[in-house]
Amino acid sequence: MPSYRVSIGVGLLHPGVDPAGVVPAAASAARELATVESSDLAVAHGEARISVRFTVADDEHALAVGQHVVAAVDRLGDTSRPTLDRRAGPRWTAVR
Repeated sequence: MPSYRVSIGVGLLHPGVDPAGVVPAAASAARELATVESSDLAVAHGEARISVRFTVADDEHALAVGQHVVAAVDRLGDTSRPTLDRRAGPRWTAVR
């Protein structure tokens, strides 16, 4: 089964949102529709980015999972530049 990664830039959180709960919330949203492999938070080019890796059968299902994760994180704070990539051997390629 193919591996996918949704990545979302996260900015200002909404009042009352615990920063420690944002990555687990993103992973939980993905877990509702897919098998989650990993999740993490990194800072790239001065921007906090959440990444959730998961497996599903095809790109169509992956798009649905990615949209579900982005919607969940949108409810917690400002988001930007979501991406969805598929692992093809050692490389990640964008899913359109």
